[in-house]
Amino acid sequence: MFTGIIEEVGTVLSLRRGARSGVLRLRGRKIFSDLKLGDSVAVNGVCLTATERGGDWFAADVMHETLDRSSLGDLRVGSPVNLERAMAADGRFGGHIVSGHIDGTGVITGIRSDDNAVWYTVQTPSRLMRYIIEKGSIAIDGISLTVARAERDRFQVSIIPHTARETILSTRRVGDTVNLENDVVGKYLEHFLAVSNGKETRDRPITREFLTRAGF
Repeated sequence: MFTGIIEEVGTVLSLRRGARSGVLRLRGRKIFSDLKLGDSVAVNGVCLTATERGGDWFAADVMHETLDRSSLGDLRVGSPVNLERAMAADGRFGGHIVSGHIDGTGVITGIRSDDNAVWYTVQTPSRLMRYIIEKGSIAIDGISLTVARAERDRFQVSIIPHTARETILSTRRVGDTVNLENDVVGKYLEHFLAVSNGKETRDRPITREFLTRAGF
């Protein structure tokens, strides 16, 4: 489990692609203080397992499903990436619950300055937007952020200077693809309600009437 508080920005050393998978090698500094083989690291929000490591690098296998659902396949040698180790049991929970299991991707359609903040507009399919609510949580490239505005097919977040400096968001441009992980609470709630009503499906929207019928 992760919190969405990025520890450092690393660099892609190599991405070796196979027919249906790949091996990603990354360089960093801070996360290597106690990184062991088998540890989980969120790379742009995607949970990967360290399978090799050196003094300032580690390698991880990237499966076909991961390449399909995330933007990791777009990485190139030298690309900056957000890195976060799995949360320690005695650590502070500074962001929100982030699993590192990407729900899909979005495309940045707008970037504008607002005094010292920067607003990002991200367009994404309705299957992801159904879980994105104003003032709710969203992980963009593994960064825990608060949704400032939500529309039918897009949402906006406002980034403070610290977040821009400490993550790769400052390098993002209009047209870039970003990894998105919805707040896990909404997904579990929808599933539990569907099962309790004998209709295990993700195609029914959660409405006020639906919650009332379910006893909420």
